[in-house]
Amino acid sequence: MLRSFLRAKLHMAKVTEANLFYEGSISIDIELLELAGILPYERVWISNMNNGERFDTYVIAAPRGSRTIGLNGPAAKKASVNDRIVIFSYGYIGEEEISQHRPKIIILDEYNNPQKIYQGSCEII
Repeated sequence: MLRSFLRAKLHMAKVTEANLFYEGSISIDIELLELAGILPYERVWISNMNNGERFDTYVIAAPRGSRTIGLNGPAAKKASVNDRIVIFSYGYIGEEEISQHRPKIIILDEYNNPQKIYQGSCEII
């Protein structure tokens, strides 16, 4: 049996753009995606800390170093620029992998720079 577990999380990301009339998705700085192990076009779940909205969409890579977190298309109605959001990536793992599974948690500062990185309960930086 496969079970769904948190694989990676970008915690407290700050929305930098909201583009209603754009291809629907979330644009995320490719550097942050690589750090979290999230791929372009991968499905992610979003939770808005400011208004409680929860939704899912897919990822588009934004330019490296831009620190862009942009909501596009209908997702742009779920948050405003400067809202803080949490971006979750889940994966399916087998029973035999559960005891070794450690999600990657990246805590971002107000400029979307990585402040702390955890693998499971261990702090990496």
